Amino acid sequence: MSDTMLIVNIAIAILGVIGLIVVVKLDPVMSLVIGALYIGLTGGLGAAGTLMAMTEGFGDVMADIGMLIVFGVLIGALLQETGAISRLVDVLLNRFGKRGLPYALGLTVGTGLQSIYLDVLVVISAPLARAASPRLGRFGLARAGSALTLGLYCGLAMMVPGAANIAIAGLLNIPLGKMLLWDLIVIIPTILLSTVIIFTLIKGGFWNPDKDEQEPLPATTPHDGHEIAGGTAGPDQGTHPTESTEDGPQGQSHGATAVAVRAEENARSVPLLVLFLPLLLGLVLIASGSVANAVGDVPTVLELISDPVVALLIGLIGTVGVARYTVGYDRLANAFQRGFGSSGQILILTGVGGSLAGVVTASGLGDVLKDSFTASHVAPLLLVWAIAAVLHAAIGSVTLAALTAAGILAPIAPQLGVEPALIGLAAASGSLFAVHVTANAFWMVQSMLGLTTRGTLKLVTFGVSIASVVSLALVNAFNLII
Repeated sequence: MSDTMLIVNIAIAILGVIGLIVVVKLDPVMSLVIGALYIGLTGGLGAAGTLMAMTEGFGDVMADIGMLIVFGVLIGALLQETGAISRLVDVLLNRFGKRGLPYALGLTVGTGLQSIYLDVLVVISAPLARAASPRLGRFGLARAGSALTLGLYCGLAMMVPGAANIAIAGLLNIPLGKMLLWDLIVIIPTILLSTVIIFTLIKGGFWNPDKDEQEPLPATTPHDGHEIAGGTAGPDQGTHPTESTEDGPQGQSHGATAVAVRAEENARSVPLLVLFLPLLLGLVLIASGSVANAVGDVPTVLELISDPVVALLIGLIGTVGVARYTVGYDRLANAFQRGFGSSGQILILTGVGGSLAGVVTASGLGDVLKDSFTASHVAPLLLVWAIAAVLHAAIGSVTLAALTAAGILAPIAPQLGVEPALIGLAAASGSLFAVHVTANAFWMVQSMLGLTTRGTLKLVTFGVSIASVVSLALVNAFNLII
């Protein structure tokens, strides 16, 4: 098969998956399996090769992030049960106000809570957005969710110690301290400007809560008889606070309020920092391991405890201890039951997304696209952005797209007269373009924020693409200045 036909068939498959989900209303799991089968069979893999690529893709994803998802969901469920999520939202709301809360959330996640794996951060931070959304009016979930999504993806690609960013720094021989400085210079205005653009669109009719948000995921009923979506979310998003305006009186689910009040009343009082300390310890361990890896040999003990699975396990064990002290064994057990129950759908969607990505990779599309581009002295930052954007739109991996694009220009970077950190950030920006159904985190965001596929396409695919273009403009502007 020609390279052109391969690209065409993969484009048909990806558009077909989106059409099956959005138009035909077919379940996302079945739609992704159909898309993977189409790519494999039309891409020359044959029946056996297609099935092998699908199962390997599923298994690889589960091996990489399966336990991370479960541990993260359980931590979120425990933090919800202790009232920590609600208290943190109150702190952010009191400090930054209702208008500033989404911006604070996006910047906090994008610059201060970065770990190696995006999946870890999704399961940990999504409950914050869910808990904050009723405070922000009718479009609260869209506002909190979009700010969170921007922070998640921008932080992964454009902030130390995000995996893609660390790898780019190593590839281009950029000192981490210098890379961190440039990261902050670019990522902060990127998140702020992109958030303003999306909020303007939301106010203009871009978001329809009835079509873009879904009923809460099935969960074990907590104390007051109201379900908590996804096992980790605070507010009940099945009802939309249509009686309040975006900046007017706050809509609040009575079920969510009752749970939060009960958590506050029946829990032993401990400082908020104590509730989050085990989680923060886990994130610090993960980050320290990535930094140590980048600067030299990692001691054996640090190598063990900084592994994301072990670090999150440490965080989970610590959170269990704090929760046992604050709310008691019975409520601890209920939180675990909700967490285990809600992680199943996330695991299935994530794994099947890995199957689709596995077939795309096995078809050789990445090599086809990489060989189609050559480095040029003409607009190098735009070129590296475009390569990363095309790669990510096709393959769905932020890290792979950014590294491939940066790697094409790395050998001639010193001769281009461009700051290497800007080349890396241009590649990172391009890798954020068109996040879609082949990305594991796409389905995790949908499940944990309680969105429909249509709503996820708006916040993740379209919203993060805005950040991709905004950051490209900023990188080029800085290149003209220095």
